[in-house]
Amino acid sequence: MDLILAADLKNGNIVHGKSGMRDGYRPVVSPLASSAEPVRYLQDIRPRNLYIADLDRICGTGGHDLIISSLACLVDTLYLDRGCRSPDDVFVCPGVINVVGTETAGPDLESYTGGYLSVDMKDGRVIPDLIDPEVVLARAVRCAFKGCILLDIGGVGTRRGLNKDLLVQYRRSYSGRLLWGGGVACMDDLVLLQQSGYDGAIISTALHSGAIPVDLIRSGRLC
Repeated sequence: MDLILAADLKNGNIVHGKSGMRDGYRPVVSPLASSAEPVRYLQDIRPRNLYIADLDRICGTGGHDLIISSLACLVDTLYLDRGCRSPDDVFVCPGVINVVGTETAGPDLESYTGGYLSVDMKDGRVIPDLIDPEVVLARAVRCAFKGCILLDIGGVGTRRGLNKDLLVQYRRSYSGRLLWGGGVACMDDLVLLQQSGYDGAIISTALHSGAIPVDLIRSGRLC
């Protein structure tokens, strides 16, 4: 199973996200990194795989395209959610996999021709229309996405752990590549995701707290 470092970009810094309350996000402080400046941050942690949410662009207040281009050179794979609002609104850069989030994508998911679909969830419903995640995953099977991300926004930064029954239920709804992000607390959660058939886990807080060894994010795999 792939391991992917999550990084939220806001006002030129990597910020610590929690439960989607973006107004309160502040530059990350971590024993693993000497700075929240994005390039220095990645040079310190040295992840193999990276997931970036460009919060300024998602919220329509700016963007970090030049920084993201620099970061793409430092990792093998970069998954990027920059608030796509149409199929023409993708970022073309070597090594970057565009992530289309339900929060901003609009209703016509079938019009997108690649990348990953991020099923953005709060309180067990997909935003912005509060749909059942299984309905969205079943619909994604008919789309051209290369895979899906189940992103529990409410669980981001909380280390509250995962629900085994829900993980299995969601996995059964989608046959393609499926990643999970949000709420991962410890190694046991990574094992649970792997045993439930997930192809990757997007993590951050559990890494900075020491609950997950940094060597794993550097290797990019849970064997």
